[in-house]
Order: sequence, then C-alpha cells, then structure tokens
Amino acid sequence: MEYTKKNYRACMREASGQLKHPFIVPGSCYTDSLWDWDCWLTDLALSAVAEENITEYEKGCVLNFIDFVAEDGTTPINITPEVCNQDCSKEGLSNIHKPTLAQHALFVSERLNDVSWLDDGFSAIVRYLDFYENNCKHESGLYFWLDDCAIGVDNDPCTFYRPEKSSASIYLNCLMYKELLAADCLAKRLGVATDFATRAQKLKQAVRDYCWDERDGFYYSVDLNLLPIDLNQKLHSGCPRHWNTLIQRIGVWSGFMAMWAGIATPKQANRMVKEHYKNTETFCAPFGVRTLSKMEKMYTIKKSGNPSCWLGPIWGISNYMTFIGLLNYGYVSEAKKLAKKTITLFGRDIEQCGEMHEYYDPETGEGVNNPGFQNWNLLSLNMFRWLKHE
Repeated sequence: MEYTKKNYRACMREASGQLKHPFIVPGSCYTDSLWDWDCWLTDLALSAVAEENITEYEKGCVLNFIDFVAEDGTTPINITPEVCNQDCSKEGLSNIHKPTLAQHALFVSERLNDVSWLDDGFSAIVRYLDFYENNCKHESGLYFWLDDCAIGVDNDPCTFYRPEKSSASIYLNCLMYKELLAADCLAKRLGVATDFATRAQKLKQAVRDYCWDERDGFYYSVDLNLLPIDLNQKLHSGCPRHWNTLIQRIGVWSGFMAMWAGIATPKQANRMVKEHYKNTETFCAPFGVRTLSKMEKMYTIKKSGNPSCWLGPIWGISNYMTFIGLLNYGYVSEAKKLAKKTITLFGRDIEQCGEMHEYYDPETGEGVNNPGFQNWNLLSLNMFRWLKHE
C-alpha cells in the first residue's frame, strides 16, 4: 500500500501532442504510451488508492481512444503523443483495441455516477464494436484475432505464429462477452437502443458450445483454420466435415477467464478448479497461476520483450483474473490462498528490489523482466483490501 501511494504518480501523464486528455500508463518503464487494456486494469487499482482526484486521467484514457476511432471502427491498441500503433504497422487489417474500452468507460461512469461525459463519444464505441462484428466474427459465433500482433498475452501458442484469422481465442471471447454487456449497460443509461445484450448472450452460448472440452474439463481456444467444403470435388464428398472449429487442447491460463467472465456453468467451474487450478503439475505454482501449463512442450521461463513471455511465468493479471473467477463461483478458500500468494510475491519484490517486475518465476518468485512495471500488479491491492474485510 505504501509503495503504491509513493509511486502511483509514475503512472500519470498529462495531455501532450495528439493525446488531448491526461491519461494513465503502465508505469515508469513505459514512458508515454497509452495502452488499451493496461490503462483500464491500472485504473481499477489506482482509483482506490490515489490521494488526489484522478477522474480526468481516468476519463482521458477512454476519451483519447475515442478520439482515434475511425469511421470504419478501427481503433489503435496504443497511442503516444506522436504515434499510433507503432508496434503493428503493416499493410491491411491488423488487430485493434482489445475489447475493454466499454468496460473501462462503464467503470469510470459508475464511479462518477454519471454517464453524460460519453454523450458525444458513445457512437465511437458502437463503431469499434461493430468493427469486431463485421471483421472478426466467425460463422460459429466466436470472435477471432486478425493476426498475432499485440494480443495482450503476447506469445499464447494458440495465436502466436499462427495463420491470420485462425485463432478464436478463449481470452478474446471472454473479454468480448464482458465488453458487450458493458456496452449494453452504457447504452441503456444513455437511452440508446442497441443489440449488444443479444450479441452477448449468443456469444456466451457459442463459447460454451465450442470452447468447453468435456473430456478435459477445461475451456480452450479453438482453431478456425479449416479448408472450405467443396461438394463438387469427389475427394471427401462422401462424408465432408460437419464441424466448423477444432478445439486447441493447449493448457493456457486464459481458460480460467471463463470463470472471470461468468460464462462457465457451476459444474464446469467445479471441474476447472479441482482438475486444473489445484493441479501442481499444470497451473498451480508456489506464487500463483502459471500462464502456460507446465506439461506443455512450449513451457519456458525466460526474459524477453516484444514479445514478453507468457509461456509459464506468473503475471499479476492472470493471478487477479483467476482470483475474481474463483470468487464468482464461491471458491473463497482458494481465492484467499491465491490472494496471499500474490501479495507475498509483490511484497517480497518491493522489499528486495524496491520495485515490481513485469513477470515472475513460478517456483522461486524471482522477477524475470522489466523492473519498474506497475500496471495490473497494483490489483494486488484490491486482493489485499478484500482479504482485510473477509
């Protein structure tokens, strides 16, 4: 708590260049970059501990992105005072702002008990969500990444180095489900008619239908990279495929996001906790949730940037979202243990190094990369406050 109070100003930036509103960055190591889901998650923590009114910074994160929503709905993933999406410059369509913009806008609106600040900007949020609907939605009803650029969980094997438009990521679809619900809530408060609630319920069913694996008792991403059916060709015509996705049985932490989002059924959540969350051979580590199951051949703990390593290390956000998922389904004892692991991890790092790192070794708790990182690590304060009142 004391560390955050002393250092949270390192996440604040004033309006500059093409960023017309003050905003929040992940920490001192990220200079002046406004990042999509990072600013939302950092705000979830800072809003409760900042010793000053940071409302304009919170709103500014949303409004800066709204300023850059194009007519076709494309929205940058990150913006600096000089450049947009500097990491994803290429020909043709690439990934846009992750599905967190409406969630961030709703969070700020609920804190202020006021949605009027979005009167002029909500149409941009509609355009950005319509971009996903029109460009990133599969016949199954699932959403897919356009490519593997800046997906957030950088080198998730289900998307990383895979063909474009082939990955219906469980992480993406869980974010999108919550985003559609948030957009529906904002629309109702603004008196705008939309179909976001219907979209959300259809997506929830699609995730249950295609991403749940009854054999393993876990939620997975699915592969969309299937050749089209050609009934005019003799080969295969006697029994063409009757499936339009293939499940990717790769143990990635984001399967637990089905609990964070409230998509998993209680029965499914029970299996996920018993068979996966508590399994020390896969996800359960001394300092939290491994981002990739230890049993996967791709599992590794290494220092890297662009991409950062999500192939096993402990990340603050994976611990936090899994923690919320456990609480959503009544696994209070398990949530307590995970909160204590996370608080111990960051507290020890601050004591030993004077700051936090981007990610950690699951077995030793040693920081692996990027000292000075704050961002969603600060959500451990939310865990601490919950523990105090539990």
